[in-house]
Amino acid sequence: MVSRSYSNLLELASGDSPSFGRMSRRIPRIMTVAGIISDLDDDPSESVCSDPSSSSAQRDRIIIVANQLPIRAQRKSDGSKSWIFTWDDNSLLLQLKDGLGDDDLDVIYVGCLNSEVHPSEQDEVSQILLETFKCVPTFLPNDLFSRYYHGFCKQQLWPLFHYMLPLSPDLGGRFNRSLWQAYVSVNKIFADRIMEVINPEDDYVWVHDYHLMVLPTFLRKRFNRVKLGFFLHSPFPSSEIYKTLPIREEILRALLNSDLIGFHTFDYARHFLSCCSRMLGLTYESKRGYIGLEYCGRTVSIKILPVGIHMGQLQSVLSLSETEKRVQELIDQFYEKGRIMLLGVDDMDIFKGISLKLLAMEQLLLQHPEWQEKVVLVQIANPARGRGKDVKEVQAETYSTVKRINETFGRPGYNPVVLIDAPLKFYEKVAYYAVAECCLVTAVRDGMNLIPYEYVISRQGNEQLDKVLGHKSSMKKSMLVISEFIGCSPSLSGAIRVNPWNIDAVADAMDLALVMADSEKQLRHEKHYRYVSTHDVGYWARSFLQDLERTCRDHSKRRCWGIGFGLSFRVVALDPNFRKLSMEHIVSAYKRTTTRAILLDYDGTLMPQGSIDKSPSQKTIQILNSLCRDKNNIVFLVSARSRQTLGEWFSQIEDMGLAAEHGYFFRLMRDVEWETCVAAADTSWKQIAEPVMQLYTETTDGSTIEDKETALVWCYEDADPDFGSCQAKELLDHLESVLANEPVTVKSGQNIVEVKPQGVSKGLVAKRLLATMEEKQLTPDFVVCIGDDRSDEDMFEVITSSMAGLTSLNPRSEVFACTVGKKPSKAKYYLDDTAEIVRLMQGLASVSEQNLTI
Repeated sequence: MVSRSYSNLLELASGDSPSFGRMSRRIPRIMTVAGIISDLDDDPSESVCSDPSSSSAQRDRIIIVANQLPIRAQRKSDGSKSWIFTWDDNSLLLQLKDGLGDDDLDVIYVGCLNSEVHPSEQDEVSQILLETFKCVPTFLPNDLFSRYYHGFCKQQLWPLFHYMLPLSPDLGGRFNRSLWQAYVSVNKIFADRIMEVINPEDDYVWVHDYHLMVLPTFLRKRFNRVKLGFFLHSPFPSSEIYKTLPIREEILRALLNSDLIGFHTFDYARHFLSCCSRMLGLTYESKRGYIGLEYCGRTVSIKILPVGIHMGQLQSVLSLSETEKRVQELIDQFYEKGRIMLLGVDDMDIFKGISLKLLAMEQLLLQHPEWQEKVVLVQIANPARGRGKDVKEVQAETYSTVKRINETFGRPGYNPVVLIDAPLKFYEKVAYYAVAECCLVTAVRDGMNLIPYEYVISRQGNEQLDKVLGHKSSMKKSMLVISEFIGCSPSLSGAIRVNPWNIDAVADAMDLALVMADSEKQLRHEKHYRYVSTHDVGYWARSFLQDLERTCRDHSKRRCWGIGFGLSFRVVALDPNFRKLSMEHIVSAYKRTTTRAILLDYDGTLMPQGSIDKSPSQKTIQILNSLCRDKNNIVFLVSARSRQTLGEWFSQIEDMGLAAEHGYFFRLMRDVEWETCVAAADTSWKQIAEPVMQLYTETTDGSTIEDKETALVWCYEDADPDFGSCQAKELLDHLESVLANEPVTVKSGQNIVEVKPQGVSKGLVAKRLLATMEEKQLTPDFVVCIGDDRSDEDMFEVITSSMAGLTSLNPRSEVFACTVGKKPSKAKYYLDDTAEIVRLMQGLASVSEQNLTI
């Protein structure tokens, strides 16, 4: 695939193939730079992309973006300035690519290196990483990186997303706007690097984790139709926690510039959706199993799927002779001495709950003295990823607790807790997994945590390890005690789930894991193994990309506009035929026509929705009067309000037609009687519906009932948005059930549930008006219809179908169906807000006033 990004224009103009086309060697496991020393294999069969016309050049391409590249970088030890680059086999990003398979698509990585590169070397390092590893390094100055990563990411986002509020300066630190600015700056630098390699029409971009949450805005601003997915690997906190973040809306809007947003669990997704509802007023729904948020005409899809492990890598490590040897050593160390091993593997940070696990171990030995000198907890403590006072406190507490337990319960040749805080190679950890009778993961909050998955696969083992462990081939068993607050918990239903804060309950769970019958341990293991082995990292990656492709399928069919400034930027996507109504266009048509029909909604169209005083202003009355005095016009105001309210508000206008309660009542001018569009309604159903609505009003704080002549409306605009929406759905179902045999329709709208007579709609008013004009032989050659909500869509449908020749409307008529705001609609035109609607009406009224004076 030839990239058409502007960074490659010079190469294209010169006739050279782009950088990716020049990669004529298979990516090696080790590559050295600044010598430049290379151990590339010259076997042509190993070539990746030597022929630009090969099939691989036509493959889809995905750009994977994360804080850190899946590359290890280190200086050579010979004193030279050469670099040695190797793939980081433990990186999820590299495992993701392996899981997708080499034949599916090309992968390019964008991220930082784990080592500082001097500016004089950066160009050379960039070239070799791009051509050899398909990696695009993002170089950040030390100070900027520190403020971005150790500052904003680790001191503010990471604690907050793990439910830790900065109640004092010691707890993560108060919000620091300079750190936030550094975070935004780094995200912008990442966007610039992506723009150097992206082909926006074809490439997919997959952004990973909380380090880059505002990156989607920068990409969407540059490429409105970019195919963009985002996956959050940490928890997303509840709205009560998240709303404390001063830049909460900026981050939400930035994430919503993605096409697909992924979470490990439903809880995390639910919290995100609740934040969007409470802070941005957005609604979401599930269609055919897919959750979607409607945002500015775009559907932002939500993906819920926990990441998996790299089965191939883990099984290959299990087959290593080093692993087998280490397993034998552990058996000699523990089981040959009559010890049972419990295992914990955690990072040394405040959220992993290491100290709580140690206290539970202490409680186990106190409550069950029979396990003393028999059970050993091996706690592997990985180095902390962050730094600071909290890490030092965790380390100090861990060491002191281990020391106390061992002094209390230890005997010569026996320590109940073995703390390993030195870095271990992966095969050594796998050996511990294979030997441990039970794995304990008691984090107080964790995004996913793949330790339990690795443990289950390691316990499944292979034939060689079975011989070392002395297992029968059919007898595989494992036990898991896991926290309720980690992402993998919902997918491991056979585990013993615990509240890590409840020390007694964790101790009881440890005892249960030890005494449980082997047959039940085997059943639990088999259940877990089936899930973990089929939901590996490849399954997760393929599923995410399939959903991303589905979500982006219609990008090319939509028209896009960018609106907003800074991090409030967003893209509106609309039907290609949907366009802004030009004032010059409609005024020109108005001037050259002689029989005009004007249909206007009121609330949200002539009057802003947020207004406290809903009555029309004197300016509005004057504009409508001017339009009505023009004998070429028939003006109709169509509203959901009662006829009494409309009659009082517009009593000064003699020649304007009014339609009340969505068109059930109407009159052609002020001094005539009100008529009905349908047969007289029987409202006896209100005796059934009103008590039901009253019940929901009493139980939903902030909700009200509006009793109209022919309709009942339950409004929850001032209620809690989540609870109100939940109650509205329940009320809708309840009313549909009790009113099933009544001649009414139950509908939900924006913050309302309404019951009204069947067959009544604003579309009926439009039909009636056109039919009345036809009877008087006044076929209109100009029709304008303006509204803002769902009820007005019926009018738009009648008007546009009339234009298509479904009624006697003149095919040459000038027809303008216009909605308020850029949003999906049956109207063909839009204006931005009520102020523009009023200006438009004022412009038309001015034309009529000029004609009257001639």
